[in-house]
Amino acid sequence: MANEAEIGKALPTVKQLKDALGEVVAEMENMDTADESSKNNTKAKQMSIGRKKFNMDPKKGIEYLIEHGLLKMTPEDVAQFLYKGEGLNKTAIGDYLGEKNDFNEQVLKAFVELHDFTDLILVQALRQFLWSFRLPGEAQKIDRMMECFAQRYCQLNPNIFTNTDTCYVLSFAIIMLNTSLHNPSVKEKPTVEQFISMNRGINNGGDLPQELLMSLYESIKTEPFKIPEDDGNDLMHTFFNPDKEGWLWKQGGRYKSWKRRWFILNDNCLYYFEYTTDKEPRGIIPLENIQVREVQDRHKQHCFELHASGTDFIKACKTDSEGKVVEGKHTVYRMSAATPEEKDEWIKCVRQSISHNPFYDMLSARKKKAQKTSSHHSKS
Repeated sequence: MANEAEIGKALPTVKQLKDALGEVVAEMENMDTADESSKNNTKAKQMSIGRKKFNMDPKKGIEYLIEHGLLKMTPEDVAQFLYKGEGLNKTAIGDYLGEKNDFNEQVLKAFVELHDFTDLILVQALRQFLWSFRLPGEAQKIDRMMECFAQRYCQLNPNIFTNTDTCYVLSFAIIMLNTSLHNPSVKEKPTVEQFISMNRGINNGGDLPQELLMSLYESIKTEPFKIPEDDGNDLMHTFFNPDKEGWLWKQGGRYKSWKRRWFILNDNCLYYFEYTTDKEPRGIIPLENIQVREVQDRHKQHCFELHASGTDFIKACKTDSEGKVVEGKHTVYRMSAATPEEKDEWIKCVRQSISHNPFYDMLSARKKKAQKTSSHHSKS
């Protein structure tokens, strides 16, 4: 049997116990702070995942952030998140704000209320508003967003317009003016006189002050709208989101070889690029006096072509190998899509673009409303 002295040697001293205890306590404290920082790390990681999800699918992104307690399920909180916009794609913000359901519409209202347009001329207010997201392409969405903008602007500047319809119509006149003055494919640039006459009678049947319209025109002429750039293929001057974009094979004019090009259909123009990241298009085909038809080709499947409906040549331009802009000499443009569905979709979208954007119907209805004279009002 071991004697007492040996047992004494085997037992730790009080000091050793205290030291060991101290180490354990320190370790536990470290774990607490590590816990705290890993909690913060997890939060930051979840936030980053939420933003990425939002950029791919805005609705899912917001749901994810709410589930993980990073956003409150209130229109104000979501609006604040979109307004700060850190790491968010501006096209995705526009899509979310334009959705038609009660919650999104409340978010849109709260988002617009975060903007302060007090004492800003209309162009400045529009500059601020249109920099915070990208207007989606669908007519209904544009209508809701601009309606909200016009109400907010008139609420903060009550003495400028007699009603919000006037503000809405004029906002679009400015947006279109921006496209006409600064889009290289628009050859005829509107004059200040044309801009003034275009807006006759929109102030409840009366005209807006000429000085106001002249200052709006000058502001846009001097400085085009900055449109948020999200993706490499964002053409600074096209205003609405693309009606359609994607890869097509294009047949050359002089040499009948096929080249793969990235096409963007937008603002009644078809642009094509060599790479999706190119800032400048290789060619621009304005869709004026043009028809589109399905064709069979011996070498390629799923073909369609654009052909001139009036003149012999299609008015188009392209950049040559030295980067100089040259007039295209095509009588037809032949393209080939990857699938029959893609081909049909392109033909449908080009046809719609040739006819016109449904948004303009809404706008002309709104213009009629804004042009009703006061006598008309008293009768109704």
